[in-house]
Amino acid sequence: MSYDREKQVAISAAIVAARLCQQVRRDIPVAMEKKDKSPVTVADYGSQAVICKALGEAFPHDPVVGEEDATELRQLEMVETSISVANYVQELIPEATPEQIAAWIDRGNGTVSPRYWTLDPIDGTKGFLRQDQYAVAIALVEDGQVKVGVMACPALPGSGPEPGMLFVAVRGQGATMMPLAGGQEQKIRVVQADDLASLRFVESVESAHGDQSRQNRVAQAAGITQPSVRVDSQAKYGIVASGQAALYLRLPSPKHPDYRENIWDHAAGAIVVEEAGGRVTDMLGLPLNFADGVKMMHNRGVVVSNGTIHDRVLAALQ
Repeated sequence: MSYDREKQVAISAAIVAARLCQQVRRDIPVAMEKKDKSPVTVADYGSQAVICKALGEAFPHDPVVGEEDATELRQLEMVETSISVANYVQELIPEATPEQIAAWIDRGNGTVSPRYWTLDPIDGTKGFLRQDQYAVAIALVEDGQVKVGVMACPALPGSGPEPGMLFVAVRGQGATMMPLAGGQEQKIRVVQADDLASLRFVESVESAHGDQSRQNRVAQAAGITQPSVRVDSQAKYGIVASGQAALYLRLPSPKHPDYRENIWDHAAGAIVVEEAGGRVTDMLGLPLNFADGVKMMHNRGVVVSNGTIHDRVLAALQ
């Protein structure tokens, strides 16, 4: 399959969602706290709404597994937030009603199936709030393998006059990036082993999202001597895929050694790196499992590399 229609629908949805997120950010968003103590904003809800609407109209039989749902938005104390979400969505889809928007958000409550979409409407909400990096990430999974991945990274430096890059990959067709505002699409490749200037590694800004001291030791064992670059969100995958870093490590935090990753935090980014010539596994060298559920229960940690240093990294982890 060429997956051309899936790719084009995901690209269009990601661009529209990114436009909504950027407008919210210009208006200085306020964070709310979900039951799991993680932050959420009107942009998370609005982004999921416009993406699920697009996917639902184009592929009505495909389940969508997203991070957000509209349960809390429907509560009486959330009326002002619900109205705010509707206002932002209506700037892009004037005919949308609050009821429709809530239903679109809840379309993301699907289950992992032989063919499904997974999305993170804003990956890196804390980065979004501090005016730093974040990503809108959409992926199509079939038979446990990611087939299409699209990531809009509105705050990454662009090749044009405006910031923002769009990363796109289709299984077997390579990976590309282009300015989010429009412009020339270009094929991307991971960094080569002899490009010492780009032989650096990236990790999460949030210390709770990994084991930073161990990550630094492993990177040094793999031959990377430069200090890490700390970046929010799946933008890290784009940085590795485009050859600006050789390694991204996300090892379980000592405070949460049994933590398991969510599929929407990695699916889109993983295929972009793989199609750019890199390699993505867990810390034991196993491929990431997108077939069994929202949590990747059979994987521990994530190792993303240019491929050539991957075995050295895995050896340092053992």
